[in-house]
Amino acid sequence: MNNLKKIGLTALAGSLVATSVAYSAELTATGSASMTMENNSQSAAGKTISMGNSIYLKGSGETDGGLNVNVSFELDQANADGAAGVYDNHFVSVGNDALGTVTVHGHGGSNAASALDTTAAGDLWDNGFGISKSNKPGAAASGNGLVVYKAPTIADGVAISASYASAGENYQGSTAVGVVYTGVEGLSVSYGQGTNATVKNVDIDQRIMKASYAIGSFTLGASDNDYDHTTSSKDQGVRSYNVSYTLSDAISLSYGEETIEKTGKTADIEVAGVTASYTSGGMTLSLASITADDVDMSASSTKNDNEYWKLGLSFAF
Repeated sequence: MNNLKKIGLTALAGSLVATSVAYSAELTATGSASMTMENNSQSAAGKTISMGNSIYLKGSGETDGGLNVNVSFELDQANADGAAGVYDNHFVSVGNDALGTVTVHGHGGSNAASALDTTAAGDLWDNGFGISKSNKPGAAASGNGLVVYKAPTIADGVAISASYASAGENYQGSTAVGVVYTGVEGLSVSYGQGTNATVKNVDIDQRIMKASYAIGSFTLGASDNDYDHTTSSKDQGVRSYNVSYTLSDAISLSYGEETIEKTGKTADIEVAGVTASYTSGGMTLSLASITADDVDMSASSTKNDNEYWKLGLSFAF
C-alpha cells in the first residue's frame, strides 16, 4: 500500500508540473436548509426550535494534461468552529482515474480512517446528551491542512485511501489508511487504522471495522471502533449494530444501539434509538427517538439517563 501511494503521488506531482489549467472550468452553487424541533429530557430549555442553512460553491476543470481539478467551500452561518465568520468546510483536489486523487482540506476533512468511523447506528450518541469530551468516541488526527490520497481502482469493488495530518496542528505528522470492499452485491466491508500524534510523547491508535449487508428490504450493520492511548485509562471501545427497513424508495425505518466502553469506568454508556425518514424530491422529513443511559459512566448521577426526540424537515436545492 505504501508503494502504491508513492507511485501515485510521484506521478501526479510530475503531471502537475508539466501541465496548466485549461479554460473548461465550471462554477456551481447548491444549498441546503432545515427546520428542527427537538427535546432533551435533561435540558432546562425544554422543546427547542432551530434552523440551519448552507451554501456550497464548487468549481471544476481539467488541465491540458488530463487532470481533474475541483475546489469547494461552504458558507454556513453557524460554522463548525463557532467563530463569527461564515466560511466553513473547504478543499481543493486534483487527480484522475489513472493516478488517483489528492485532496487538501483547508477545514472540515476526515482522515482516511475517521471517514469510516460513523457507527453502524449512525452516531446516535451525538445528540446533546451531555457526554463529556473525554468520554466521546476518540479518533485519529485530522485537522486543517489534512491531505487525503484516494488510490486508483486496483480491483473491482476495492477502494483504498491514505491521509496525512501535518505538523501544522500536530507535534509530528499523523497518518491513516482506509479500505472499503463492495465487490459482493449488498455487502460493504471496511477497515481503517490511524494515529494521533497531536500531543508530545503520547501515542494514540485507532482501529475501525465495519460491515453491512442488505437482504431484500432489510439491511443489517455492525461496527467496532477501538481507541488505544498511551495512558491506559483513556483506552476506549465503541460497539454498535443497526437494523434498517426500506418500506419504499421514499420511506425507511431503522433501529440501532451503541455502547461506549472506557477503561476504569464503572458503567458503559448505552444508547438506543429508532429513526425514520421520508424523502420526496429535495425534501426530507426525519424523526428520531433516542435514549442514553449512564452518560457520565458513573452509574450514580441522577442526571445519568436521558431521553431525546427530534422532528426535522430539510431541503436541498
